[in-house]
Amino acid sequence: MPTRFRKTRKLRGSTYNGKGRVGKKRCHESGRGNAGGQHMHRIMMDKYHPGYFGKLGMRHYHLTKNKMWKPTINLDQVTKLIPADQAAKAKKGEALPVVDLLSHGYAKLMGRGKCVPCVIKCRYVSEKAEKKLSQIGGAVVLQA
Repeated sequence: MPTRFRKTRKLRGSTYNGKGRVGKKRCHESGRGNAGGQHMHRIMMDKYHPGYFGKLGMRHYHLTKNKMWKPTINLDQVTKLIPADQAAKAKKGEALPVVDLLSHGYAKLMGRGKCVPCVIKCRYVSEKAEKKLSQIGGAVVLQA
């Protein structure tokens, strides 16, 4: 329909424009989107979206993720990385199996649980893990 035939063209200049006297049909009276969240809609924002506004924590400029990369694994999980035949040899006292944690996607060895005697290569190790491993006859080799 061409614009000249629309109802709005006929109602131009009238106070209500066909929207009634009371409601007045003003578009977006409360604003668009999240407008007014800090003043007129504050109760709603505080009730249903607490913590939406403001800052949290400290800025870390030029954050390089590779410096922070340190996935951990516990001693009890290391046993699963050793093949069954090598674990059996280790229990008998034969050659110790060597586990390279970096090749499995881990960087740090933690000390929870028990492990079979083995040589573990990793970048970082907790004191507890190193102590437990040396007590059962294993060893830790630190890599760069």
